[in-house]
Amino acid sequence: MLEPIADILNPPIHMNNVNLEQALRFIAEHNELVFATCEDSYPQLRAFQVMHIEGSTLYFATSPRKDVYRQLQANPHIELLTMADQTSVRCKGDADFNVDDAHQQLIFQRNPVLPRLYSDYTEIAYFKMSIRALDYYDLKPTPPLFLHFDLQHNTVAHGFVGTRYSPSQAQ
Repeated sequence: MLEPIADILNPPIHMNNVNLEQALRFIAEHNELVFATCEDSYPQLRAFQVMHIEGSTLYFATSPRKDVYRQLQANPHIELLTMADQTSVRCKGDADFNVDDAHQQLIFQRNPVLPRLYSDYTEIAYFKMSIRALDYYDLKPTPPLFLHFDLQHNTVAHGFVGTRYSPSQAQ
C-alpha cells in the first residue's frame, strides 16, 4: 500500500528554519508547475502537474503521443519550477519511465482529469524524477533566502541573493 505524501517525505535537511521536507511540501501544495525539456538544443517549456510524491521522487503522467514524451525519450534531463507568494522551488533530475503498475493505477485513480481523457490507465506513459538538486528561493524576508539542496551529496548551501548580501551574510 502506498502512503500519503505527508507520511513519506524524507527526513529533513535543516537550514535557516527551512528544510528539504518543507521545500518538498511546497511542491506538493503547488503541484502545477513549469516543466522544461530540451529538443535540438532549444528549451521546451510547458505547464505540467506533479501527480504523486514519495520522498524526493516526483511522479508524472503524459500521453506517449505528445512531444514531451518523445523529448524525454531522447533526452531525459528535466528542470521544473513552481512558485507562489514570492517563493519559488526549482528542481533538476532525470525522467525514469520505470514506474510500477501500483503507482500507475494510484496516479490514474487519484487524478480526476486522467479518467476523463483516457479509458484505461495503461494508455498513459508514467515517469518519475528523483530530484538531484533543489533550489528554494524566498523573496519575502530581508535578506531573501536562497538555499541549494544537493540531494546527491546530501548538502545544503546558500545561493546568491544580490550584491547587498553576500552568502556569508544571508540568514
